[in-house]
Amino acid sequence: MSIYKIIELVGTSETSWEEAAKTAVETAGKSLKDLRIADVIKMDMRIEDGKVVAYRTRVNLSFKYDVS
Repeated sequence: MSIYKIIELVGTSETSWEEAAKTAVETAGKSLKDLRIADVIKMDMRIEDGKVVAYRTRVNLSFKYDVS
Protein backbone atom coordinates (compact mmCIF):
# COMPACT_ATOMS: atom_id res chain seq x y z
CA MET A 1 0.00 0.00 0.00
CA SER A 2 1.28 3.46 -0.89
CA ILE A 3 0.24 6.94 0.14
CA TYR A 4 1.02 10.08 -1.86
CA LYS A 5 0.96 13.69 -0.76
CA ILE A 6 0.07 16.47 -3.20
CA ILE A 7 1.36 20.03 -2.86
CA GLU A 8 0.80 23.10 -5.00
CA LEU A 9 3.81 25.05 -6.29
CA VAL A 10 4.33 28.08 -8.53
CA GLY A 11 7.47 28.26 -10.64
CA THR A 12 8.62 31.35 -12.51
CA SER A 13 10.78 31.97 -15.56
CA GLU A 14 11.69 34.89 -17.78
CA THR A 15 11.60 32.65 -20.88
CA SER A 16 8.65 30.19 -20.89
CA TRP A 17 5.89 28.37 -19.04
CA GLU A 18 7.76 25.10 -19.55
CA GLU A 19 10.87 26.51 -17.88
CA ALA A 20 8.72 27.82 -15.01
CA ALA A 21 7.23 24.36 -14.44
CA LYS A 22 10.67 22.76 -14.64
CA THR A 23 12.01 25.25 -12.09
CA ALA A 24 9.21 24.41 -9.63
CA VAL A 25 9.71 20.65 -9.91
CA GLU A 26 13.50 20.68 -9.85
CA THR A 27 13.63 23.05 -6.88
CA ALA A 28 11.17 20.88 -4.95
CA GLY A 29 13.25 17.82 -5.85
CA LYS A 30 16.16 19.23 -3.85
CA SER A 31 14.28 18.66 -0.59
CA LEU A 32 11.48 16.20 -1.45
CA LYS A 33 12.17 12.60 -2.36
CA ASP A 34 10.34 10.14 -4.60
CA LEU A 35 8.54 12.74 -6.75
CA ARG A 36 5.89 11.13 -8.96
CA ILE A 37 3.61 13.38 -11.01
CA ALA A 38 3.49 17.11 -11.76
CA ASP A 39 0.11 18.26 -13.04
CA VAL A 40 0.02 21.74 -14.62
CA ILE A 41 -3.09 23.47 -13.33
CA LYS A 42 -2.63 27.10 -14.36
CA MET A 43 -0.32 29.27 -16.43
CA ASP A 44 -0.14 33.05 -16.36
CA MET A 45 2.22 35.92 -17.10
CA ARG A 46 3.43 38.94 -15.19
CA ILE A 47 3.24 42.13 -17.23
CA GLU A 48 5.06 45.41 -16.66
CA ASP A 49 4.71 48.46 -18.91
CA GLY A 50 2.77 46.41 -21.45
CA LYS A 51 5.50 43.75 -21.78
CA VAL A 52 5.68 40.19 -20.50
CA VAL A 53 8.42 40.03 -17.88
CA ALA A 54 7.78 36.58 -16.37
CA TYR A 55 5.92 33.36 -17.01
CA ARG A 56 4.36 31.56 -14.06
CA THR A 57 3.22 27.95 -13.97
CA ARG A 58 1.22 26.48 -11.10
CA VAL A 59 1.64 22.73 -10.62
CA ASN A 60 0.28 20.09 -8.29
CA LEU A 61 3.20 17.86 -7.40
CA SER A 62 2.80 14.42 -5.87
CA PHE A 63 5.38 12.45 -3.95
CA LYS A 64 5.35 9.21 -2.03
CA TYR A 65 4.60 9.71 1.64
CA ASP A 66 6.99 7.84 3.91
CA VAL A 67 4.89 6.10 6.55
CA SER A 68 7.80 4.49 8.38
